[in-house]
Amino acid sequence: MIKLRMLLLLNKTFYILLILVSLISIIRLTYPYKSKFNKDETSIKGVITDIYQDGPYLKLTINSKEKIIGTYYFRNEFQKKNTKINLGDTISLKGNLEAPSNNTVFNTLNYKKYLKKNKMFYTFSIESFQVEKKNKNIYYLIKNKLINHISKYKTEGYLKAFIIGDTSSIDKNTYKSFQEIGISHLFAISGMHISFLSGLVLTILKKLKVEETKRYVITTIFLFLYLLLAYSPSVLRSFLFFFLCFINKNYYFHIKITNIFILTLSISLLINPFFIYNIGFIFSYSISFILIYLSEWLQKGNKLIQSIKVSLSSFIISIPTCIYFFYQINILTPIFNLFFVPFISLCIFPLSFIVLIFPKLDSLYLVLLKLFENIVFMCNKISVSKIIFSKPSIYLLLGYLIILVIIFSKKKNKYLILLLLLCIFNKSIPNIKKETYVITMDVGQGDSSLIHINNKNILIDSGGKISNSSYKRTNSSTISDQTITMLKSIGISKLNTIIITHGDYDHMGEAINLVNNFKVDKVIFNCGPYNYLEKELIKVLNEKKIKYYSCINELNIDNNKLYFLQTKEYDNENDNSNVIYTELNNYKFLFMGDAGVDKEKDILDEYDLSDIDVLKVGHHGSKTSSSKEFIDEIKPKYSIVSVGKNNRYGHPNKEVLKNLDNSKIYRTDQDGSIMFKIKNNKLKTDICSP
Repeated sequence: MIKLRMLLLLNKTFYILLILVSLISIIRLTYPYKSKFNKDETSIKGVITDIYQDGPYLKLTINSKEKIIGTYYFRNEFQKKNTKINLGDTISLKGNLEAPSNNTVFNTLNYKKYLKKNKMFYTFSIESFQVEKKNKNIYYLIKNKLINHISKYKTEGYLKAFIIGDTSSIDKNTYKSFQEIGISHLFAISGMHISFLSGLVLTILKKLKVEETKRYVITTIFLFLYLLLAYSPSVLRSFLFFFLCFINKNYYFHIKITNIFILTLSISLLINPFFIYNIGFIFSYSISFILIYLSEWLQKGNKLIQSIKVSLSSFIISIPTCIYFFYQINILTPIFNLFFVPFISLCIFPLSFIVLIFPKLDSLYLVLLKLFENIVFMCNKISVSKIIFSKPSIYLLLGYLIILVIIFSKKKNKYLILLLLLCIFNKSIPNIKKETYVITMDVGQGDSSLIHINNKNILIDSGGKISNSSYKRTNSSTISDQTITMLKSIGISKLNTIIITHGDYDHMGEAINLVNNFKVDKVIFNCGPYNYLEKELIKVLNEKKIKYYSCINELNIDNNKLYFLQTKEYDNENDNSNVIYTELNNYKFLFMGDAGVDKEKDILDEYDLSDIDVLKVGHHGSKTSSSKEFIDEIKPKYSIVSVGKNNRYGHPNKEVLKNLDNSKIYRTDQDGSIMFKIKNNKLKTDICSP
């Protein structure tokens, strides 16, 4: 025992342990895991470990031969209401295994890699399911009862978040606002919440005059049970840290607090090395370590000074993580946290447990939450505080980490200038490169292309997914979510011009969302009267004082021009599409919108077009466009068809593809997003293939 104590007093003991655990983790992470499923299997059976519903959409996480996610769409509301499934139920599913796809929009979530990091290799498209055995597991019985109880509250989303760590029921746009002002970490159960709960239990036990050691034993058992209920990397870290601190104190090991933290990290990685891919894990451990490492310095000064130090330190250490994963930081985050951290930790979080016990307080709690949300929305409107960064390279990320080590190890503010300089450099990279490229994004059955030249950004159409069902999901992602992420990842914070080729939803349905997320100089509409969608966009443009024009002939971009091939006004929206021609570094690009064969004939009569380098094919490859005469005249070298996978229209048409035979055809349903980059006067292509 004495030797053990002596060993635990040495710093190198913990450093060696961390190195060994890291090596073990690397081996486990790189081990070539293979799926236990046969790809032809049409039925699986397992235990439900997670349930998520949104409108007709049902997602089940199943423990079978291996963990797998199954998806199902209820046929109607009646079927949904009469389907009774719970956590812990044994269920049999019929359907098909599907290999997940890579991301098809540059720098967005790669779902295939995400699943693989969680040792999942397939998803399951459910055609039918049947509960084979109802749950009898005490753990799931308690969790089901708690979830069913919470579902009766008006404040269900927040109660789930604060009590069981499930944020999926909070409105997507509201949660996005939390992320953008830098307070989403307050909704992940972590040290702050565990400290409150442990402090509450210890205080109650002390009032009951329970002996100190027993107090800590009972509290540890309570926290362990809570860990099972709200399991996450941050809750695990908080529990382990509390437990190890208790052991250290009770048995007088006198282990340094930083070494206890290293031991906590080591145990977490032994439990699951795949935690290192979890953003919550990265934030939790990096911020916690800095607060522990700087604890003496942070405790100097009055309460306000201490809060400012904590907020600034947490913000600084999180900068590279925010830039790498979200491509954005909010410079007012330290100020926002000064208000929101105590408000959430001392008011909202404790009240969630009180409301759980006293349901009649639910309405009052809802009023408080609405007030909180409105304050968040107001804070999020301060757009000047948001700084967008292009995705940093691994070398740039390493530079961030080295500078952070210097800042916090030296504990001198003057080194912050190094971090500021690196941020400025990261921010300036797109301007330094001065690249010229055109990206046609995979927006499903729609159109959206970006032209970037001389650091100017022109977006042609926004895409927009049309839902044919009246039974819709309420919290699903939109097409523009991926577009916004991609634009930010390449350092774009401003769209100089948005061009709407015409007023169909699949071309402009996401325009308002884009206008609300980026600074926009002007918007250009096509010829003809405005339809309902265009009028709705114009309302937003007027509110934001954004200029808009229609039926123009050309647009200047420094030394380049976009020509709008206007012929006449037609009696249909498709033929009234803006057809745009431009030359970028002597390469010819033609964007056809949804123009049909009639407009194609008129264009050939009025304009001299030939040897087009890149053609954005009209109307998603429909037979109403891309006539043989037109294609033979313009002779495109590359043709892009923006089309949804397995779309109900049968696009692209076989005859159209035959007409395009002499060009290299790219399709967004098969090739994902397509980039044409002009570098050293050479045209290069890159695809984001599924």
